Amino acid sequence: MWSCSSAHCVLIFLAITVTAVSVSAVAPVKVNLHDSATLPCSGRCSGLVSWTVYHNPDDVLAECDQTSCRAKEGYQMIHDQYLKGNFSLTITDADFTKRDTYTCDCDYLDICDVTLQVEFLKTPVQIESGDSLVLDLDLSDPVKVIYNSTAAAGPPIGPICTVHRRSLQCKPEYTQRASLTSGFELRQMTPSDSGVYTIWDTKYKEVIHVYTVTVQDNPQSLNRDLGSVVPLWKNVLAKFALLAGLIALLVAIFLVTRQSPYG
Repeated sequence: MWSCSSAHCVLIFLAITVTAVSVSAVAPVKVNLHDSATLPCSGRCSGLVSWTVYHNPDDVLAECDQTSCRAKEGYQMIHDQYLKGNFSLTITDADFTKRDTYTCDCDYLDICDVTLQVEFLKTPVQIESGDSLVLDLDLSDPVKVIYNSTAAAGPPIGPICTVHRRSLQCKPEYTQRASLTSGFELRQMTPSDSGVYTIWDTKYKEVIHVYTVTVQDNPQSLNRDLGSVVPLWKNVLAKFALLAGLIALLVAIFLVTRQSPYG
């Protein structure tokens, strides 16, 4: 009968085990904000299959064994699929906090690593001169607000403020205008502030939200400006009309005087 030393048997067992549950490289899964996301994984496992975040293996999000499945709120595995070798994890509401690399284990040995990505948002904004611009930051991680001017006389391109929770640091020219309210607020907008404002996640080095902002002149302010000009023109026209009337009167008197037989 074939036999092996204890050391050789251990090596053979490890080689067979690693071959059976080799880690599968899966392409990143990309979804829109708040959509459900399915992280695929399949293979053979008659024991416990569990999903965790890659950097936190002790926090089990969902797991299945031969009898049932269990999952935290917001995560789901289907037992019938598990029995068929489909170990996919469903995240019911994928927001920016769910972006990460997830690991699927079979009896605590990795079989799949899947990265979840969430598409950044694009929002057009149109406001009037003098209004405030409010940008939703979408997450509590540190972010930068990057401005790209589309106006000929606009300021230089680049980061204008950094936000971390309730802390705000801005370039000197924006310090007096910027604040944190329900989002990032920039007051007293003018047409020269038109452009693209990007919310940049400094932790994951990803774009979160892109706002294309157009600032239009306020019609009321235009009327006020015109109101200060119109009276000047009215005065000029009134004086011109008065002068023309006097000249016409003098010419008429002169003609009448020349035609009079008593002149």
